[in-house]
Amino acid sequence: MKRKLSLSFLFFTIITVLTGCGNLLVLDPKGPQAQTQADVIMISIWTMLFVVIVVFALLAYMLIKYRASKQSDDYEPPHIEGSKVMESIFVGIPVIIIIFLSIVSVKSNYAVESTPEGYEDQEPLVIYASSSNWKWHFSYPEQDIETVNYLYIPTDRALEFKLYSHGPITSFWVPQLGGQKYAMADMVTTLHLAADVPGEFFGRNANFSGKGFAHNTFNVNAVPPAEFEEWVDEVKETASPITEDRFQELLEPGHLGQLTFTGTHLEFSPAPEHNHGGSQSHDKHDGHENHDHHEKHEDHEEEESSDHHHH
Repeated sequence: MKRKLSLSFLFFTIITVLTGCGNLLVLDPKGPQAQTQADVIMISIWTMLFVVIVVFALLAYMLIKYRASKQSDDYEPPHIEGSKVMESIFVGIPVIIIIFLSIVSVKSNYAVESTPEGYEDQEPLVIYASSSNWKWHFSYPEQDIETVNYLYIPTDRALEFKLYSHGPITSFWVPQLGGQKYAMADMVTTLHLAADVPGEFFGRNANFSGKGFAHNTFNVNAVPPAEFEEWVDEVKETASPITEDRFQELLEPGHLGQLTFTGTHLEFSPAPEHNHGGSQSHDKHDGHENHDHHEKHEDHEEEESSDHHHH
């Protein structure tokens, strides 16, 4: 009877776990970065499962082989010396497993922090994703439009998100496209993503940021490039412009639906200047601006010096 109950419990547990897997968005990747992370998760799971099975098999073997037997009360087991071979195996296998998982983790970290594989030869679409209590603002400098609480992105194109916050630290996360990354008030962090297939994906703030955190979510609509351009044209024809006053209203704590504007708040409320993990193209752009500013400053000093000498 106990055996039947144990088997029934095991079967129920397996069915429950497998049913829950349907909601694991991280294991349903729709882009190269998410695929890399899903592969690492599965490698870790299978490695840990192997360790668990081996340990429990050895435990069962030891319990059966060295169980209490009907020996006399004065029985003394033979003295057994330690085995250097066995001790080396017991220490060496965990070390090998740790080295293996470390190599996999480091390689995957470098992969997800760079431009997605297969998209290295194209110019990425840059989107500034900034958070406030409790909403997300998405600015498209190239298209000169802005959305609130939803994203439109083209498939088969590298995406470069510039993340920062207008308030507390938040975390930008679209599980089916890639891992989460923090958005902070005093710096810009860069997240590289891409969508291989069209679809609607779920995004959210993955870092607790107050009482409205639970509903600090957004939708991501991945569409073919031609459909993305049609959406951009439609926004420019129908949406109202974003103004500084309107933007300050949006920053007030609270929840909002999906909004669309022409222009971006970057014109009057630029992102923080300090960058972390910026792309080469962005760094070159910043360097070009700084170089021009430096030349203008030198020209201004020369003019002042000339005027002073003339006087």
